This record gives sequence, structure tokens and C-alpha cells, in this order.
Amino acid sequence: MTTVTILNIAKEEPAAVEKPGARTAVTKVLVADIGGNHVKLLVTGQSQPRKVASGPYLTPERMMSGIREAVSDWDHDAVTLGYPGPVLDGRPLRDPHNLGAGWVQFDFETAFGRPVKIINDAAMQAIGSYRSGRMLFLGLGTGLGTALIIEGVVHPMELGHLPYKKGTFEDYVGQRGLNRNGKKEWRRDVEDVVARLIAALQPSDVVLGGGNAKKLKELPPNTRLGNNANAFDGGFRLWDM
Repeated sequence: MTTVTILNIAKEEPAAVEKPGARTAVTKVLVADIGGNHVKLLVTGQSQPRKVASGPYLTPERMMSGIREAVSDWDHDAVTLGYPGPVLDGRPLRDPHNLGAGWVQFDFETAFGRPVKIINDAAMQAIGSYRSGRMLFLGLGTGLGTALIIEGVVHPMELGHLPYKKGTFEDYVGQRGLNRNGKKEWRRDVEDVVARLIAALQPSDVVLGGGNAKKLKELPPNTRLGNNANAFDGGFRLWDM
């Protein structure tokens, strides 16, 4: 997986100075957070996100059509995509589990007509949530997004697909598990999975994000609730690195 260093940004220190002409200055970034139910959109200078419908039949072509219509009046000169799957060297490694096909070979820069940075969606929200130390981010949504930040270096992970009970972590704490087992059992499974991951990874900070985090009656021990807006912050920060 691709690692990203955010130490200077997290500590609010000046980022490394680039040589003149190293890249064109980016002033307005469009962030697209691709989820299982919606693609959430925000551009620099705006405060109200917009949405495009997502789902199991969403292809990149259909997403681009929806995005063009949704942001036709938003000026932007660069794009960050929060991608719901592994990303290697700025490219999707495989199609998402919960969406349609065709993502790996799709040319996003040509489609947007602008520079594009692609990052795992959990890693993007983790960047926006990071304070210091060793932080584990868990995104409770359609699936289970996971990322670990160690002293400012982001390590996207795919822990949701590890074996658990009769399936995987994601099968029990993702939307499928919530629909199948109900809130009470889902909450117990979330607490159990969080405890297992804390024991294995030994983080100093644990953030629970994603659309379903708000459905927890109580937070598991030694965790804090994230904010979905942090995904946009992470997407903006990516262009300041």
C-alpha cells in the first residue's frame, strides 16, 4: 500500500519548501469521498457538501457523469479522490467490493481534466482526524475502513477482510452485519472488533468514523468519535504535502 507522510501538517509546522516551478500552485481542491451509498463532494471555500448517488452498480463513468452535473458551478484546479479500496502508487489496486467494475484502468485525470490524487478513503479521513502519536482509524460504514498513522506516516490497511467468526470483520461490523443482526448485536461486535484491533496494534489514539459510528449507543473504551467532515479536511491536506 502507498504510505503518505503528514507529520508537518499534523503538527501545524511549515511543510518542506519545493523548488520554484516544481508544481503549479493549487488553490481550489475538489474532494470526492466515494462511499457505498453516496459520493460526497466539497470544494475549497464551500461549507455545504453535495452528494451523488452511489451503490453496487456505480462505475467510474457513471460517477463522473454525476459529479460533472453536481459541481458544474464549482471552480477547482485539482481533485482528491477518497477511494474505497487499496491504492498503490496513486492508482486503485482493485475494484471496490461494494461498487461496480472498471476502476483500476480508468483515467481519472483525463476525465476531470485536472491533476488528481487518489488515496484510500479511510486513510483520507484518518489524515483529517490525526493529532499525534500512533492513531488507528476505523470507518464504520458500508464496510470497515481502516488506516494506521504512526508519527505522521499514514499506512492504509485492509483489516476489514480479516477472518472473524463465520466471515470477516467487515461482515459483522459493516452495514451487512447491522442489517442482519440488528443494532444490539452489531454494537457488541463493534466493541469486540475494536478491542481486538487495539490489542494487536497498540495505538495511542483510536478514532471511530464513518456513517454508522453515530449509531453506537456508547463508544467502546479508549476511543473517540470522528467527524465525517474530517474526510474533506484530509483531502485538502493532501495537496499541502
